[in-house]
Amino acid sequence: MKQPGPDHPITITPTPQRVRVLLGGQVVAETTRALTLQEASYPAVQYIPREDAAMALLARTPRSTHCPYKGDASYFSIAAGGRQAENAVWSYESPYPAVAAIAGHLAFYPDRVDAIEIG
Repeated sequence: MKQPGPDHPITITPTPQRVRVLLGGQVVAETTRALTLQEASYPAVQYIPREDAAMALLARTPRSTHCPYKGDASYFSIAAGGRQAENAVWSYESPYPAVAAIAGHLAFYPDRVDAIEIG
C-alpha cells in the first residue's frame, strides 16, 4: 500500500454540481452527492454513490485491477437502452484508508458511456 503524498497527490472533494451518466438514452446514475477524485496528473474522476445508480442495469464482471494507492477495484458492465458497455464501471469496495471516502461509490469510463454530464 502506497500513501498519497507530494510525488503522487490524491484529493477527494464533494462535487458541487449534479452528475448524470447516460447510456443508450437511459439515465444510469444521477446524483448531487458525487465526489471528485483528483489523482496526480490524471483526469478528475466522478465517484457516484451506489444508491444513486440504477444498479439493476449493472452486472458484475470477473475483471479486477489493483492500484497501490487505492486498493482492489471490481468492475461492472452496463446494459441500457439496447446498448451494452463492457467493464464500463469500477468500484473500490474496500479502498485503502487514505481514500476511504470512495467506498460505496462507482466510477464510469467516459469513453464507454454516452455522456457524463456535470452541471
